[in-house]
Amino acid sequence: MKILHPRTCALALLISLSPLLLAGEDVERVERGALVLENIPEIPDKVVERLDQYQSTRGAGFAGWLPDGGMLITTRFGETTQAHRVRTPLGTRSQLTFFEEPVRGVSVSPDADLDGFAYLYDIGGSEFTQIHWFDLASGETRMLTDGESRNGNILWSNSGDRFAYTSTRRDGRNFDVWIGTPDTDYEDHERVFDAEGMWGAMDWAPDDQHLLLLNYVSINEASVHLLDLESGELTEVNPSDERIGYGLGAFDRHGSGVYLVHNQGAEFRHLHHHDLESGEKRTLTGEIDWDVENLAMSTDRKTLAFTVNEEGMSRLHLLDLETGESLDGPDLPTGLAGGLAFKPDQPVLSVTLNTPRSPSDVHVFDLESGELERWTESEVGGLDTSRFPEPELIRYESFDGLEIPAWVYPSAAGTFSDDEASPVIIQIHGGPESQSRPAFSPLYAYWTNELGATVIRPNVRGSSGYGKTFLDLDNARKREDSVRDIGALLDWIESRPDLDEDRVIVYGGSYGGYMVLASLVHYDERLLGGVNIVGISNFVTFLENTEDYRRDLRRAEYGDERDPEMREFLEDISPLNNAEAINSPLFVAQGYNDPRVPYTESEQIVSTVRDNGGEVWYLLAMNEGHGFARKSNRDFFQAATILFFHQLFESD
Repeated sequence: MKILHPRTCALALLISLSPLLLAGEDVERVERGALVLENIPEIPDKVVERLDQYQSTRGAGFAGWLPDGGMLITTRFGETTQAHRVRTPLGTRSQLTFFEEPVRGVSVSPDADLDGFAYLYDIGGSEFTQIHWFDLASGETRMLTDGESRNGNILWSNSGDRFAYTSTRRDGRNFDVWIGTPDTDYEDHERVFDAEGMWGAMDWAPDDQHLLLLNYVSINEASVHLLDLESGELTEVNPSDERIGYGLGAFDRHGSGVYLVHNQGAEFRHLHHHDLESGEKRTLTGEIDWDVENLAMSTDRKTLAFTVNEEGMSRLHLLDLETGESLDGPDLPTGLAGGLAFKPDQPVLSVTLNTPRSPSDVHVFDLESGELERWTESEVGGLDTSRFPEPELIRYESFDGLEIPAWVYPSAAGTFSDDEASPVIIQIHGGPESQSRPAFSPLYAYWTNELGATVIRPNVRGSSGYGKTFLDLDNARKREDSVRDIGALLDWIESRPDLDEDRVIVYGGSYGGYMVLASLVHYDERLLGGVNIVGISNFVTFLENTEDYRRDLRRAEYGDERDPEMREFLEDISPLNNAEAINSPLFVAQGYNDPRVPYTESEQIVSTVRDNGGEVWYLLAMNEGHGFARKSNRDFFQAATILFFHQLFESD
């Protein structure tokens, strides 16, 4: 069985495909397996040895209930994340898949007779995921899609005999909706909806005759539709001239209405019930001024579980849908909660918990007994996680008076801390519509405990979680206002006697990588250096070269490069065209198969900064995509990053 790949990863072709890699006569280039290193010095054993302990931590996430009462989880015991079986609370984790590539999107059918599960799998981080079926009785796997297109969003019918999914198979660009079964090949699957743009199924009606579909345009613009599977008729639910951002959705018990999460007429995403016949809408969480997320419904559709994102922290709520009353839930620790799924036909709910001092692990809450039982206990490399930093939520004022929230991870007595002030690492999230939240991070723990740095994770304007107005504050021509938020953070750092404003490094991935480059362009003299991971260096070339199925989605955020005036603006603000301002050392890391931010975005900034006389370390992983999924690659990158920090802090 062969999965085709959109880009070749052969190192032998690297020079001919990537001439920019060889720019500059002083570049030291080393090939180490699938990694290509440029100007990265040999990493001393003393850097690797202590870091290895932090890198040995792991977490577990809930993936599905099994008919025997056990569950599937995903966790990593080798190089990549794989599917494992757990039969009892804190029982042995039995690994089921043993692939070189990580297993993604595990989904279990509610039909116990099928005795298996579906999962997603791609090659080299290309994200051209294929749907496979794993037979639990034989251990055999079979690919159910064509091996070429991008497939995902697996959603089983209530009877469990078939599943809906999305695929770009028709034209490589649009996400059509298909229905298949585990025992048929893709040629026999039915395309039930021809899409224009990005569509996906949210839920099956109780009678399995209708699908609830989401048409996603951007984080603040989407629409929901009802698809009649017999007639093919498509009806919009909650039609409106207002731009609405939708989250999750589900049919009610009778199929005559739907529960939808959206922000119509409000700053935040609330839970609503919409009657499909009358159009009447009831708001169920109007008193909660935060976004509702992670929706789960019991098999009998009488109980609803959801979490609310309060200041980045998860709050679990349970709702009796017959009485409308709130139910008592578990007392969860401060942190993040996800992986919500009711056990079939039982009042039992899975919850994956993650806190700053504990990695993700699966717990199970019994609604009748009120007991919360732990099912997995992930290893933490023998470390005392009570020494891991507890982040503090602060707010600082930006250039226009807007308050910017940020999580501050305090330094410990590490190598580069002293009695007066610690160095600072500013970690900027991607998205740009993501959100920095108080999650477990052995990397931040190493930075604070071993280096003695303070880690600050700002949620600059444009971040999610703070309402749709805040979310829109960086769109199109307001793009550099978010960069000014970093300038204001530098001012805040300068006002703090416990922080050393002369020892600040910026670090970020994807859009966060763009923010690193833009921060160096605007505030180079105030920064020691930056680490850019799979970051955008030129918005025009990024939009022209990102995969077809993503282009319109990103244009909604950044602007349309086909418009001459917008194109000129995007060129003006792109770090590539202002790279002469970057004089501080730069470390760039990239996956060669990245479908989101093509590897050429990294190569062109590396070449340009070097041509300007700047110092650049460059790491290119030929078997990775948008980030590093393999432990060995991630370990090397993190060790190289620590060495980069050492050299910057020691040279100051």
